[in-house]
Amino acid sequence: MSRQSHEIDYELTGHGQMVEVELDPGETVIAEAGAMTWMEQGIAFEARMGDGSESGVLGKLWGAGKRMLGGESVFLTHFTNHGQGKRRVGFSGAHPGTVLPVDLQQTGGTLLCQKDAFLCAARGTKLGIAFSRRLGAGFFGGEGFVLERLEGDGMVFIHAGGALIRKDLQGESLRVDTGCLVAMTAGIDYDIALAGGLKSMLFGGEGILLAELSGHGSVWVQSLPFSRMADRILACAPSAGGKAQGED
Repeated sequence: MSRQSHEIDYELTGHGQMVEVELDPGETVIAEAGAMTWMEQGIAFEARMGDGSESGVLGKLWGAGKRMLGGESVFLTHFTNHGQGKRRVGFSGAHPGTVLPVDLQQTGGTLLCQKDAFLCAARGTKLGIAFSRRLGAGFFGGEGFVLERLEGDGMVFIHAGGALIRKDLQGESLRVDTGCLVAMTAGIDYDIALAGGLKSMLFGGEGILLAELSGHGSVWVQSLPFSRMADRILACAPSAGGKAQGED
């Protein structure tokens, strides 16, 4: 079965922290601004408004508006092989972690992921936003309020902080720290739930709310979200008096 998206090849390197995308002549991969680490001669890049699927000025502006609403950059970078043979380009996340390759043909054509998780994808992939179906999740879900929706039939690559774990749900539910949720297939329902009793919420160290996932499909969880790592760094940073917080 032929694909509408460009059929790119790839290889994970650097212990899974980087993806090397191999492009045939004329093939294109789209990526978040700043995700590229290196590229071979013959590959040219161009910043464009949107993923290339939008038609006309209004379509591009609508796509840009949705990305702004999701907290993402208006522009995506398009890397195209203008050479005569195969050429490679490498991408990695902004902090240590793991790259997750997903074939959208294997997920029903749709994948939902957290803001900032998208790394790159084959040209032909549509990038949009998806709101939580539950009002409570929208107001209190934090990072999970606006999710990125990736649609198509090609390869997409997601970046997760730390280690990456996949959970397959067959009707059961799973509770996850809202910052640790990376991606999920379209068959997963998302809501928020209290972490426990009052004492657990205040002193348990797990936050007040958790993401509650249920349904049929796959969920990917990261062990070290950037927000958690940033909090630890700030806690150890020198205060105005020249000492790290917590020091005598």
